[in-house]
Amino acid sequence: MTEVASYTNLNDCQKQAEQYLTSENYSAAISLYEQAIEKEPDIRSHYWNLGLMLLLQGQETEAQMTWFMALSEEELHTGELIDVLATEVERRLTKEDYPVAWAICQHIREIAPENINNLLHSVELLIKLETFHEDGANLLAEIRELLSIQIADDQKDLLETDLLLNTITTLLASIPSEPSVFNFIEYCLKHSPKPAIMVDIIMIQTIKIVGGKRNAELGIRFAELCLQKEPKHLQVTFHLAHFYQKNQQHIKALETAKLCYETAVTLVEKTYAHALIVTVLISSGSDWDEIYSRSKNQILLTKQLVEEKIDDFDAPIEGILISSLFFLPYTDDDPKNNRWLHNGIGRLCQTTFSKHNAELTESFNNNLLSRKKNINKNINKRKQTINIGYVSHCFRQHSVGWLSRWVFQYHNPEKFKIHSYYWNSSDSAEVTNFTRTYFVDKSTIFYKIADIDKMREQIQKDEIDILIDLDSITLDVSCILLLMKCAPIQVTWLGWDASGLPLIDYFIADPYVLPETAQSYYSEKIWRLPQTYIAVDGFEVGLSNLRREHLDIPSDAIIYLMNQKGYKRNAEHLRLQMRIIKEVPNSYLLIKGDADSESTQDFFERIAEEAGVDCSRLRFLPQVLSEVVHRANLAIADVVLDTYPYNGATTTLETLWMGIPLVTRVGQQFSARNSYTMMINAGITEGIAWNEDEYIEWGVRLGKDEKLRQQISWKLRQSRHTAPLWNAKQFTRDMETAYEQMWQRYLDS
Repeated sequence: MTEVASYTNLNDCQKQAEQYLTSENYSAAISLYEQAIEKEPDIRSHYWNLGLMLLLQGQETEAQMTWFMALSEEELHTGELIDVLATEVERRLTKEDYPVAWAICQHIREIAPENINNLLHSVELLIKLETFHEDGANLLAEIRELLSIQIADDQKDLLETDLLLNTITTLLASIPSEPSVFNFIEYCLKHSPKPAIMVDIIMIQTIKIVGGKRNAELGIRFAELCLQKEPKHLQVTFHLAHFYQKNQQHIKALETAKLCYETAVTLVEKTYAHALIVTVLISSGSDWDEIYSRSKNQILLTKQLVEEKIDDFDAPIEGILISSLFFLPYTDDDPKNNRWLHNGIGRLCQTTFSKHNAELTESFNNNLLSRKKNINKNINKRKQTINIGYVSHCFRQHSVGWLSRWVFQYHNPEKFKIHSYYWNSSDSAEVTNFTRTYFVDKSTIFYKIADIDKMREQIQKDEIDILIDLDSITLDVSCILLLMKCAPIQVTWLGWDASGLPLIDYFIADPYVLPETAQSYYSEKIWRLPQTYIAVDGFEVGLSNLRREHLDIPSDAIIYLMNQKGYKRNAEHLRLQMRIIKEVPNSYLLIKGDADSESTQDFFERIAEEAGVDCSRLRFLPQVLSEVVHRANLAIADVVLDTYPYNGATTTLETLWMGIPLVTRVGQQFSARNSYTMMINAGITEGIAWNEDEYIEWGVRLGKDEKLRQQISWKLRQSRHTAPLWNAKQFTRDMETAYEQMWQRYLDS
């Protein structure tokens, strides 16, 4: 039997009772408070606490009787009781004891139904208990009504603003698609005394809704709501344009991007806002006259920014600014000048980031220095394995995921410990079977992280030796992450061209994808693998849902396929493709992609008419959501016409795997040489053009020469057994050798 302390004085009683509460010895606490009431019957707090202990012990009726005993004479003291109960609710929330916290909240609701803060706690608890559907909408309606009363009576001080903001965050993070949630947030934002703070909180979660939950339509609704309240909010306007773009609403995206530019004030703001206009224009892939004009303006803005060395701007602008040059390789094959701009922007962002995060940067640098000293001290006891970290938001059914999975498949676990850091802006996003099969199960340890600071800390804690960024500037989060030296060696591979960030040590390439002179304009050290910078063992292929008769194409016609998104549909290069169609009788061009269908069709038909090609020879294919069906559909093509100055990458690999002849034009920049290196590493030279005339010649020749097409298809089928492009195991060995050499250089430095 538990020994119960005797009552001495009020302070001692409270301390002892708190100990009993912490240890959940409610009966002892009850006995203690009963003694206190017997000695000091006029002190109401004894009744409040005794009732709470009875409630926690499951004696609800007795608890209520105890409270009402003290309330019977005067109702004004309910505030003291509410404080006691609310304190216990907070404690239970901290312990994640949600059922008990919910039960206490309901008693507060009975005693003080107008207590808005308790209702906010109740909403959060319904979400934690996954029972929002039962009473959540009613609770939000009650809160709205109470808010309206407080606003009318000027009693806003009764509301805990931070609690309201936390509730909004929880609602958006957990159940944003509930209709009552949107109505509630709309009302709160309309009447908020601090709308700017609330807008920022809503937008943080909205970005996660679009990125993690992939729900651009819902993100647009919340962003539009924020813009109505803060019509000159630059970041809201910026992100809303992106959301429209993701949702294929290109006209609205362009209008909003232009509004963003008009709202911008400083040179930094104008630079990234104007880049948004260019990005939206290229994604629709139609108005190339404006694209070229805007691109020139963007280059001038960026050049001015770099030359003036404006390196003090608000965070987190660094990531947005770095990715503001995303469009460059789609418009011009000018790597020397383009890389100069990338490198300059990278330096500016690095300087600004270091200013804003001086203490943290110093801490990370000291950690790396300490690690290096420890390695040097224990030179004879160096570890036998290297810690490799892969960072990406594409460990899923995405081009980067389809291609990088093979390295995970073949990594040698005796030499390398693989740590995967999966950036996902939604904490609640599920890990798919694809992710689990190819990445989770193949990693030594796999993290799904939605906080960049936590990701940095985890990378440091794991003592990663070589950190590989798979995304480059396709994701601003990766850029911000790599503005801090998280590992001794940092490398860019696969996702895009190099980012130009000063703290990236190496960029993975091969003998073909970059010309020999490239090192002169890259800030990163180019590390060339012996044969190819990418290899796969193949692709899964499903059943085709395309047939010639469905497209009204004769069985003896020659089908050309242009299989790229709006970004890559460069108008000048498209004119070359139309010349090929014109010169090959009975030929058709199939256009596949995800740009705005109406404007895309108008654009292609205008180019066709200029070239003298009947528009009836064009076919526009709908988007196919399944990758395996998309690959099967490639078989309908006789010849695939590659884009320039940005070639296909994954689409080129898929085309070659399906044994289809490809015509590509080789340029100087990385993205203009992707198909070139892939064809060389598949053992194919037929279709490789070094200028416009050769591109047309190969396109026409392959369209007219059936025997040549058959020979190429046969060579591609045979290459599956011999070519470096289809030998992912050997490729992984080459990557591992590179890692070992990088690490040895670091140790020797």
